[in-house]
Amino acid sequence: MFPFDIHKFAQQFVYHADQPLLFNSGFFLLLFTVFLWIYNSLSHTQRPKLVFVTLFSLYFYYKSSGIYFVLLIFAAIVDFTLARLIYNTEEPWKKKFFMALTLVINLGLLGYFKYTNFLYEAFCSVSGNEFTPLDIFLPVGVSFFTFQSLSYTLDVYRGTLKPVDHILDYAFFVSFFPQLVAGPIVRAADFIPQISKPTIVTREMFGRAVFLIGCGLFKKAVISDYISINFVDRVFDAPTLYTGLENLFAVYGYALQIYCDFSGYSDMAIGIALLLGFHFNINFDSPYQSESITEFWRRWHISLSTWLRDYLYISLGGNRRGRIRTYLNLMITMLLGGLWHGASWRFIIWGGLHGAALAFHKWISEKITFPDTTAWRCAGWLLTFHFVCFCWIFFRANDLEIAGQVLTQITSHFNAEVLSEFIGGYKMVLILMLMGYLLHFIPKTIEQRAEEFVIQMPLMAKAICLTMVIVIVLQIKSAGVQPFIYFQF
Repeated sequence: MFPFDIHKFAQQFVYHADQPLLFNSGFFLLLFTVFLWIYNSLSHTQRPKLVFVTLFSLYFYYKSSGIYFVLLIFAAIVDFTLARLIYNTEEPWKKKFFMALTLVINLGLLGYFKYTNFLYEAFCSVSGNEFTPLDIFLPVGVSFFTFQSLSYTLDVYRGTLKPVDHILDYAFFVSFFPQLVAGPIVRAADFIPQISKPTIVTREMFGRAVFLIGCGLFKKAVISDYISINFVDRVFDAPTLYTGLENLFAVYGYALQIYCDFSGYSDMAIGIALLLGFHFNINFDSPYQSESITEFWRRWHISLSTWLRDYLYISLGGNRRGRIRTYLNLMITMLLGGLWHGASWRFIIWGGLHGAALAFHKWISEKITFPDTTAWRCAGWLLTFHFVCFCWIFFRANDLEIAGQVLTQITSHFNAEVLSEFIGGYKMVLILMLMGYLLHFIPKTIEQRAEEFVIQMPLMAKAICLTMVIVIVLQIKSAGVQPFIYFQF
């Protein structure tokens, strides 16, 4: 019995495709506790600390994608080398050549793993051949670390960033495990200057970390997972088995689910980084409070939206080449942003809808000045929220047929008379949805006061609060540990 238990325990440290290493798992808590103890003992050093964290980050990625952790090593070596060549080369044509080579290698790898089957399917559809998907594994988070790495070489090419002198510094930046597999997309200009600074975790940083990790864990493992498993997934798996009312609530549920899932991961990533003495920028800012689609994209997945703005939209010309070109640039940016999320027409439609909405909002804002009244702000919020929810249907549905079924049920088979029966059958789901939306819409000042309250707590009180969140998670969860939605991107 004893050798079997040892073997079973040892298997926890080996890659399993169906068991990625997640922040909301007990194994990560155990592993991170040991990691933090060693990290603190090395915090006064520089190179040993960087080596240790980099090795742990590579192991973290190995637990998510197996042997494909070598892809991360390859990307780090290539981009470190090419960035230095770009910086040290004076001839403009050579700089452009090395930059083009960087783009070809990074986007080529991303394209191969993520879009080969999509392009092959499109080719088969046009040529009339039968489509059989190629056996291509999609490494977890490849889109995130590709964009993060490209921000480094692009900044060096533009002359706004000096490349690091040692490959270890760059490997540490590109592999840093808190945000490695699901963001936020950290800019080299923001992160690299922190590497050489002494590791300092103030009382405020520690308290904020506990607050963010607790909030993120609650949003992900309590709200998002519960409403997903017990309601949203069921409806989206077979929309025609449910009334339009239930489909509509499933859309509202998914809007909350994806926010709690992704912002919960971002909160935990930011909190874990704070425990290690590093600062990440905020990635979500109550996006469903937005009163326009433009404001929504200033608040949703901020690290991606600003990346697309700075490295794609502005590179295309931004708003500097006339009105029509501005609208076109918005459309191209959002179409590619949709494609970044997944190799599917539904993601392209999702991005196209948002691109069209951004262009329309820009056009109408130049034509009409809306009155700054409560009624107009409420109308803007209501329209924006429901447009975003409408777009989420294409994002969530497994295919366009399912998306069509959801829309058909809502518009043609609403059946409002089942409301009381629906409420009685999904009490816990609706309670958590109400709680999630109420927490989302609380004023910023109250959230800041809650964070400050946790910061001022004694250490024991902080530990008790975090333990209470974990206990709630264990009590409410109805299945195994659920992967984060953005792991697939």
